[in-house]
Amino acid sequence: MPTAEIQLTAAAYEELPGWGNDDLTAALPAWRRSCDRLARLAPETQLGRLAIGGTVRDWTDICADIRAAPADNGVIRELVEAHLRPFRVSAGDRSEGLFTGYYEPIFAGARARSDKFDIPLHAVPPDLVEVSLGDFDAALDGRRLVGQVVDGRLQPYHRRGDIQNGAIDGKNAELMWMADPLEAFILHIQGSGIIETPEGEVVRVGFANHNGFDYVSVGKWLIAAGELPEHQADFEDIRAWMENNPARARDVLAINERYIFFRELTGEGPLGAAGEVLTPERSLADDTDLLPLGVPIWLDAEHPDPAADRLQRLMVAQDAGNAIKGAVRGDFYWGTGDAALAQAGRMKSKGEYYILLPRSLDVTRLAAVNP
Repeated sequence: MPTAEIQLTAAAYEELPGWGNDDLTAALPAWRRSCDRLARLAPETQLGRLAIGGTVRDWTDICADIRAAPADNGVIRELVEAHLRPFRVSAGDRSEGLFTGYYEPIFAGARARSDKFDIPLHAVPPDLVEVSLGDFDAALDGRRLVGQVVDGRLQPYHRRGDIQNGAIDGKNAELMWMADPLEAFILHIQGSGIIETPEGEVVRVGFANHNGFDYVSVGKWLIAAGELPEHQADFEDIRAWMENNPARARDVLAINERYIFFRELTGEGPLGAAGEVLTPERSLADDTDLLPLGVPIWLDAEHPDPAADRLQRLMVAQDAGNAIKGAVRGDFYWGTGDAALAQAGRMKSKGEYYILLPRSLDVTRLAAVNP
C-alpha cells in the first residue's frame, strides 16, 4: 500500500497526551464486545484490509486477560502496557485531523402510513443487488458494488431523489413511517435511531444497506450556495432553512444521493459496522479501508464544549461511515437522545490518535510503519 495513505510511528506511553489520567475501565464494555467478536473468527483471520491489526491470533492473549480482568484502573493499565505498544497514526507527516461526533436520535414515527406519518423509512428493496468484487478478483477483496439488474446488466441503483419521487414504491419495502422529512434524513446520516409510535411502542432501527452512492453534506452545500452562513449548518439550522424554503427542501435533500435502508433491531443497540453494540463515549468510527475494526485507539482531541477538558481517552474502533475517510479522521459516538445530540451536533474537533497493537505482532512487515 502507498505509505502516503497511512503511516504508523512507534511511540512510548509517556508520549500519549493524558495517558495517566483516563479511567480505562470505562472502555472495558466496548473492548470486551470486540474481543467476543474476534473469538468467533478463525485465528488466521486478517484484521483490516491492510492487515495493520495482524490476525485474530495476535489478539488472543490480550483479549483473554481483558475478559478476565477486574474493573480496576491500575490492573487494566498494566495489562495494556504489557501486551500492547502505541503507534501514532498519520497521513504522511500530518498527524492532526478532524474528529466529528454522531449519536442515536429518538423520533416519533408509526408502523402504518397516515396523514401525519407519510415519510417512509425503507428496508432493503428486493431488487437491490450487492456484489463482492473479491469473488471475481482476489486483488479486489473487500470491495463491493451495490446496484440493480436491468435488461441483464448490473446498473447503479436509484438515487435519493428518484426514491423520494417513488422509484421503489410498490416493492413493499416500507419499514416505518415518519412525520418530518428532516428527521428521516437525520436517521439516514446517523445510520440508526429509535422510533416512538403513538401506541407507545419503542422500535430501534439500524443500518441494513445503502444504494451505492457516496455521502454528500447538505450543510456544506447550503454554505457553498450562500444559503447558510459559514459554521451555521447544524441540524437546527438546516431545519430552519427547510421551513423557510418548503418548495426547495426535497430537492436540496436529494443533493445527498446516498440513501440508507434500515432493519428493525431487537435487544441492545445501536450496532456498529462490525455488528457490535456501541458504547457511548468509547466507540469510535474510522476509515476501515485503512484501520481495522475492533482494536483499541488512544484519542487526543478537542472537546466540543470549549469549557471542558480535551477528549483524552481509550476508545475502540467499532464503526465506519461513508464520510469518515483518511488516516486521521474519526467519528465519536456520544450516545442516545438530545443530550448526546448537544455534543455530537457541534463536534468538529482537531486531534490525533494512536493505535495500540500487540507487542507480539511483527510490525516490520507493515509498509505503514516507519523504520
